[in-house]
Amino acid sequence: MTTETPVNQMSFEQAMRELETVVDQLERGDVALDASIALYERGALLKKRCEDELQRAEEKVAAIKLDGTGAAIGTQPLDAGCPHMPSTNMATDTSQFTAALQAAQAKITAHAGVRLAGDDRLHTAMRYAIVGGKMLRGFLVLESARLHGFDEQGALDAALAIECVHAYSLVHDDLPCMDDDDLRRGQPTLHRKWDEATAVLAGDGLQTVAFELLARSEVGPHAITLVSTLAQAAGKDGMVSGQMLDIAAEGAAEPLTLDMISALQERKTGRLIEWSATSGALLAGDSPEALQAYSRALGLAFQIADDILDVEGDDAKVGKALRKDAKAGKATFVSLLGLDQAKAQAKALCNQACDALAPYGDHAETLKQAARFVISREN
Repeated sequence: MTTETPVNQMSFEQAMRELETVVDQLERGDVALDASIALYERGALLKKRCEDELQRAEEKVAAIKLDGTGAAIGTQPLDAGCPHMPSTNMATDTSQFTAALQAAQAKITAHAGVRLAGDDRLHTAMRYAIVGGKMLRGFLVLESARLHGFDEQGALDAALAIECVHAYSLVHDDLPCMDDDDLRRGQPTLHRKWDEATAVLAGDGLQTVAFELLARSEVGPHAITLVSTLAQAAGKDGMVSGQMLDIAAEGAAEPLTLDMISALQERKTGRLIEWSATSGALLAGDSPEALQAYSRALGLAFQIADDILDVEGDDAKVGKALRKDAKAGKATFVSLLGLDQAKAQAKALCNQACDALAPYGDHAETLKQAARFVISREN
């Protein structure tokens, strides 16, 4: 758009046509980050213009439709059912997701008690590392399995497996040789509660038991696909690679660019989220294409939200020390984009994630609410 018409001079029809064009461009996902931010901001203005025009039309209809006493008869909102104009409540409601997440947390915690049973220090430390987290990745496994009609028992092993890998990464990340953190989820980090040797070994145990879980018969005939894809997502070309890039960035002569940070976080955070969200399709032997598109947008939105939390969050709610990135001089999405643009980009990615779920229709509402939660969470 080289010569843009001022939005406040547009008719409703003009604004709607351009809004649809903007949505199409963002949905394709082939627009550069800076351009996508500009498109999102333009789209927000167009959406507001359309909503204002609809509101004025509703007021006119209400004024015309009167009963015998002169009182206005209630009219249905003109935008009811319009896919481009979700109501405020629909756009922000996460109650269905909250209930599903709590159910997932209870099931995975109980499953950990069975699969990681043992009273010795190692097993106790492994369970300590898992319990108390959001278990968002495990939830994504269970919800994607539900969408594809896969048995929950096998899905529970996969859900616990990803939580084990995620927990191991946090235990090692908290060590003095890495981030040197004392607090995780509002509790002492594992090496503070016990010692560094216990933390290293508990992390090792969590990583290896994840693949033991995926090899169980309950996981079904596609277990080898789950094993190989998790190894790729967590290993030298995935999360571990992202961690290595993050450490290298701390001693770099020049701060990372936006593209470099996006690539780093796509490995460090995004790969495990992608595995989690696509695993239900893989378990069932179905195509993961739609869930892959969803999870890639979700993973980047999650990391941008993390960077925003590091600036605006409350240490007590988040459960760990904040503002460490700024003190260390590390480049983040917020430091490069600015707070407002980072928030706008997170919202655009949330919409992109939700749009990717179109093949599932209303059955994917819980996953759509998960995307809204990711960019609005306080921990």
